[in-house]
Amino acid sequence: MSIKLRLTAWYSGILAVMLLAFSASIFVFFYINTYGDIKDRLRDQAKGESLDTLFDNRLDAQNLFGQMYFYDSGKFIQSLNLTHIDLRFDIPAQQNLKDEEFKDAYYKGYHFLVYQKAVNIEGYNNNPAAVLQMAAYTGEQDKLLDRLKTILITGSFATLIAAFTFGLFLARKAMSPIGKVIEAAEGIQTGNDLSVRIEYDGPPDEIGRLIRTVNSMLGRMEGFYKNLEDSYAAQRRFVSDASHELRTPLTTIRGNIELLQKVWELEPGENPSLDEAAIRQMSVESVHDIADEAKRMSRLVADMLSLARADTGRTFEKEPIALEPMMNEVARRAVFLPREAEWITGDLSILNGKYVLGNKDYLQQMLFIFIDNAFKYTPSGEVTFDAVVYQHQVGIRVKDTGIGMEKDEVPHIFDRFYRADESRGITEGIGLGLSIAKWIIDEHGGSVEVVTRQGEGTTFVIWLPLLFAAPLE
Repeated sequence: MSIKLRLTAWYSGILAVMLLAFSASIFVFFYINTYGDIKDRLRDQAKGESLDTLFDNRLDAQNLFGQMYFYDSGKFIQSLNLTHIDLRFDIPAQQNLKDEEFKDAYYKGYHFLVYQKAVNIEGYNNNPAAVLQMAAYTGEQDKLLDRLKTILITGSFATLIAAFTFGLFLARKAMSPIGKVIEAAEGIQTGNDLSVRIEYDGPPDEIGRLIRTVNSMLGRMEGFYKNLEDSYAAQRRFVSDASHELRTPLTTIRGNIELLQKVWELEPGENPSLDEAAIRQMSVESVHDIADEAKRMSRLVADMLSLARADTGRTFEKEPIALEPMMNEVARRAVFLPREAEWITGDLSILNGKYVLGNKDYLQQMLFIFIDNAFKYTPSGEVTFDAVVYQHQVGIRVKDTGIGMEKDEVPHIFDRFYRADESRGITEGIGLGLSIAKWIIDEHGGSVEVVTRQGEGTTFVIWLPLLFAAPLE
């Protein structure tokens, strides 16, 4: 059974119980009041002080019938209207007679309500001497109550049927947005279109909130799915680029090993053009090439391990780091990096007493990546290293006057294995350094700003949040 049918059944059942209780209350109210009035009239009429006043012709006694029966003499006294129709009500036995009671009597199918009471006369040994019976014809009241019963039953059934019909219609209308939710869920299950949203222009009720929640969930799922696709695409690109980068050194190493193997397997005098000095020179060059390619592969593997750590969400321990000593150390060690450009260190005294929360080793690694990158792409000119402080942040600036970049290249420079096409194969590197640097910056809660122009150089500004107070010694 569907939810809308269950809801309609529940509402109809509750309505049926309420209608039954309401109809029964109305019927009992009319029944008690209708027959209560007749009983009061019969009692009032039976209180007459004499027989003449019992059966008089008062206006309110026109529809009342009365008789009195004396047990000793067997004498009957009846009202005139009862005499005219030649009717006598059943007389109860003297020993069974109660002080007063009401009972129903029928005459030729006509219903009468009879009130009878014992009449006591002195000298009868506490036994009633006579019985007084007052009756009222209740046919009209019975018809009225039967009609009322018919109206209540018919009206209740008609109301219940109408309520069930309209309730089912309203339940279907109210549950129709749920059907849209089901259709959307089934569409997502059978397809890959996560951009589907459920249209709803109704009130902000429970169903409206449910649809908003489902739409929000679909939006998050779409975002997760896109991120997953981007991750898969980045992974495929990473594997492809890594394979490409590893293929070159492996090919070089294998070629040199095969060359050495052929040279060393030559028999004496087999190739007169290769004397011992030439074979030694060739071997030294091949071993040198193998060593260079092995170092390149080692750097590649180390960088890939760092990025793998970033991908798994692993982080590092952090502690307050004094910026001025660390920056001076980086500036001093940068002099020994391979370079053609002039190395200029700015005034770092502005960092005196400034601290950041981070890891010193990773921060130095990140700075050396930017500095080494500046040296690589500045064949002549200068590289400047300084710092600025602005609004509780420190900006570490690495500026060069090298070849620069086009603006459309800037969004991709932190992608793994990305290098400008003009420099690929010319400038040494594998394109992972800036990716590692960006991960280290993100782990420190910082950001990086890039300003560049083709042929005029590039400036990187690494922004890191400062500690509000120096750590306690």
